[in-house]
Amino acid sequence: MAANTPQYYNEVSLRLNGVLDSVGLTEDIRWKRINMWIQSEEIQSEQKLKWHVFGSQAEATTPGLHSDVDCVICRPEMIVKDLESWVPGIQTLLIVSDENTHPGYVKLQEVSKNQPRPVYNRHNVYFKLDRHARSVLCNDSDVSKFRISEHHGPANRNDLGRYITDHVIAMRLHSWPEQSSQWMTRIRRHNWPSQENIGVVLETGALLVPVGHKLSGEKHLEWRLSFSYGEKILVWLFNPTQYKCYILLKMINQCFIKPVVTDDVLSSYHCKTCMFYLIENTPTSMWQQDNLFQCVDLCLRLLYKWIESAICPNYFIPEENMFDCKVYGHVQGQLLDILSNLLQQKCRYLVGISCDNIGQKLMIACQTPIMEFELQCEDVTRILLMSVLFLFVSFFNAVQSFFDIDLMWDQSILDRAFSVRGPRQEVNAILMTFFYSIIGSKLASKILSQESIDQHGLNMAHDYLLRGSSSDVASGKLKLAAFYLAQDNLEMSEDVLNEVHENYSYKILEFTGISNNSIQAILSENLSTTKLISQYTAFPVLYHPSEIKCTPNALTLQMFNSTMSNQGDPYENNLPRMVRVDSKFFLYFLQFICYLRQNKRSHKEAALNNMICTIRQKNLEFIDTDLNLLAYCLMQEGKSRNAYNVLSKSMKLAKRDSSAKWQIAFFVNAAFRFIRRRQ
Repeated sequence: MAANTPQYYNEVSLRLNGVLDSVGLTEDIRWKRINMWIQSEEIQSEQKLKWHVFGSQAEATTPGLHSDVDCVICRPEMIVKDLESWVPGIQTLLIVSDENTHPGYVKLQEVSKNQPRPVYNRHNVYFKLDRHARSVLCNDSDVSKFRISEHHGPANRNDLGRYITDHVIAMRLHSWPEQSSQWMTRIRRHNWPSQENIGVVLETGALLVPVGHKLSGEKHLEWRLSFSYGEKILVWLFNPTQYKCYILLKMINQCFIKPVVTDDVLSSYHCKTCMFYLIENTPTSMWQQDNLFQCVDLCLRLLYKWIESAICPNYFIPEENMFDCKVYGHVQGQLLDILSNLLQQKCRYLVGISCDNIGQKLMIACQTPIMEFELQCEDVTRILLMSVLFLFVSFFNAVQSFFDIDLMWDQSILDRAFSVRGPRQEVNAILMTFFYSIIGSKLASKILSQESIDQHGLNMAHDYLLRGSSSDVASGKLKLAAFYLAQDNLEMSEDVLNEVHENYSYKILEFTGISNNSIQAILSENLSTTKLISQYTAFPVLYHPSEIKCTPNALTLQMFNSTMSNQGDPYENNLPRMVRVDSKFFLYFLQFICYLRQNKRSHKEAALNNMICTIRQKNLEFIDTDLNLLAYCLMQEGKSRNAYNVLSKSMKLAKRDSSAKWQIAFFVNAAFRFIRRRQ
């Protein structure tokens, strides 16, 4: 793995470790939390009912995860695997199963109090007869005696203010169950857990939780085997890196998966199981501080493999598939898309973790020597881009008042706007160039919206757009080309678009990054930051509503669509309302519009094919906007069915409210009008 790992992963891992320590994931605080819950168990436990805390709180997660408190209350009934353990005068239940019982589930057969024999054909309030005429305990009988508040699966949910608690009454099996006997003896190449710790886990036995398998015909009579005691011990055995990796998996699940896939399809328990399997099958030397991100990456890849096969094996009973009735169909596709996107982003998605402000803190930590650190890594432009965008937003807000007054734009205004604000003069120069495009587009849009065109003002806007065209490889020039299209100056627009097309090469750095070889080729030229951006970087194209007259019509719906909070996009909530589109895709879109107006059929088809190929590469940042533009072009070509399919996909992938629903509405309305005319 080390040979294929980018060197900057170690730097990111170390800084990520520091950020996690700052939010309370140090070993000292971790064990203080664990001891607090151990003491609470002793305080709450009574003589007959033993009260235990499991799950995230007992594992010392951070407050930012808002984890529930999982409380298990054990009843005093005696559970036995065979009749040799029978004790007279005590309510005893015998573990049984049959050919229809799913792995990981059992039934509890009543045993006579007077002699060691199971009970058959006896009707009781809490016992029912199964298909073999055995008197077995119903899994809803004891839970119904202990209803606290809201019912939550096999548990009862209660809001205690600071914590949400899930209480469940369970049966305690003090011996190790037969179904998981292979766990004791299976081969462990890396000695985790050790034989000594395996013995400790075996002594904890198992719990029997009142819930049956969803596909079982007798699910009301089944009880699920739970190894919560053993799992808690194994989590306590995690070294600091393993512990932080586990918490990061929980955070990734909460920030990126749960907002999209509801019903808790992928739970913390799946993440825990993933950790157990991975630690057992990897050397201890891998779980070090400078490998933290690589460890998280391996976990996500294992989860992806399980989701792809729709099989998540229980750690103690591998025959039990914990994805049964959960991961299938559309849900499976959603999970695969999310994990695939995270894996393609490499470490970039970490800045989108909102729990305990991990993403924001990590971004600040990685920006300390921003120019020196970022130029060493494959994702240089992504981090640099976000840095510039944050500065860009702050400057945009600072001078936005200028946009609403009639001033003759000149260099002095921009100089005053940028004075003293930027940490580096070089970054200020980059931002100033971007502002030229915004000001030119804003001024041109204002003039074009008037009844009488002010040619002098339009020339001034054109001058600013020309200055802004050198901002980077694409975005400034594409805005200039859109300005020409707004004036129907097709020849000038085509010339600019051809220039952008020629400047694109395999070295162009976009949001999604490029290969290491290309990065090395660029770094070997020893360029300044300004030249790196102007020659090799393609920023996305952004349009503000004040630039509407210079914005292609296909983007106007997206521009005025309401913006929702987007946890996966670290700068989403800070940007003014803008429409964003990937520069390479926007290039082909503008070419299509230009050739459409010029009636150049072969050129137009080539541009459309380039758009489709770019979509299929699946590495676009603003995919929902790009799909809407593609649908617009397909409609222009009369390919309504294809356009509808593209719009449907856009609605599913949209990070925010997509304009696709409006385009579909217009599409349906046009279809009805066409049918009505034919009638």
